[in-house]
Amino acid sequence: MDLGETFFKHFEDLEDPRKHNQHFKYHLTDIIAISVLGTICGANNMMEICEFAQANLSWLKGFLELENGIPSHDTFERVFSKLNPALFEECFRNWINELDLTEDGTLKNVIALDGKTCRGSGCRRQNIKPIHMVAAWAFSQKILLGQLKTQEKSNEITAIPKLLDKIDIENSIVTIDAMGCQTKIQEKICSHKADYVVNIKGNQGSLEKEVKALFAHGETTQFKKIFNRHIIEKVRDRTRKETQKYSLVALRNCPEFSIRWPGLKSIGRLIAKRTENNVTTETTRYFVTSLAYDDIENFVNSARSHWGIEINLHWSLDVCFREDSNKMRKGFSAENVGLFRRIALNLLHQEKTHKRGMECKRKRAGWDREYLWKVLISDKAITK
Repeated sequence: MDLGETFFKHFEDLEDPRKHNQHFKYHLTDIIAISVLGTICGANNMMEICEFAQANLSWLKGFLELENGIPSHDTFERVFSKLNPALFEECFRNWINELDLTEDGTLKNVIALDGKTCRGSGCRRQNIKPIHMVAAWAFSQKILLGQLKTQEKSNEITAIPKLLDKIDIENSIVTIDAMGCQTKIQEKICSHKADYVVNIKGNQGSLEKEVKALFAHGETTQFKKIFNRHIIEKVRDRTRKETQKYSLVALRNCPEFSIRWPGLKSIGRLIAKRTENNVTTETTRYFVTSLAYDDIENFVNSARSHWGIEINLHWSLDVCFREDSNKMRKGFSAENVGLFRRIALNLLHQEKTHKRGMECKRKRAGWDREYLWKVLISDKAITK
């Protein structure tokens, strides 16, 4: 097994924050490799990573130095509390930039932006606030493109433009929830030659009222003299029946909208009517988008795909990796440990031969060395 043939090569030059004196016993590359391998194989905290390493010491010595054995969990925690997260993130982006994430076919690649609070990183008794991360998720490839830490959730507004500058979004569609409905964010997306589909809610009260009024006017006139497109999708199983109506309306006769919102060409609406166990509910969501009104296929795909970041990233981290239960709070530990969880998640998503869920994949990697190697080189399928 040669880790130089895997994504680990992008982390070989990462600067070690420790002093190289008589107390220096363990190489940074060994600590990172053990952490990622242990996380892929089912370990959710530093103690479990150490147990994984102790149980596989002879195997690990086949490709790692480990002349002083396995580091203690205190050593792991100390290293990740001091490791510069900006440099760690830069190595991560160098790896992602090597991958080919272009989309085949007529539909554009959808990149969803959303924030997640790591609950375990905070402590009310010690007055430590949990860290909040804004992530960029490529829906089709199921891969994290980058993340950025914020101090508070309200700071997503300032963090999103910084994150957009760090990732490649050209010729893609960026989707954001209502928090990102800000003119500076839309301007930033357009400056990177990308499109956007942004949900609107009460935080943009006047805009929401105007959009609702335009659709109400369209309904009363049956959208006469208004450029529009509609698509209806139906989903049905044993207990649930759902109808989703997507609408996209051009703003050719409303120049004041495009003046206020950079690149804005259309407004969208999604009406979802759901019947489950004989109980019917109906929800309506509104969007602003830089897509033309006749590009409704991309609009439908974007509106549908945005919630993939909640299921494939946030839900997986909380349920499969037990992220909210991890209480590492010292220094940069929560941010750095969160990143190698996401490295493991990226690789596990790219491994396609095993069709089971994420937890089953992690257990299989811990039991089967050949399958673990498949996971480690799974990114080769999308390398440029």
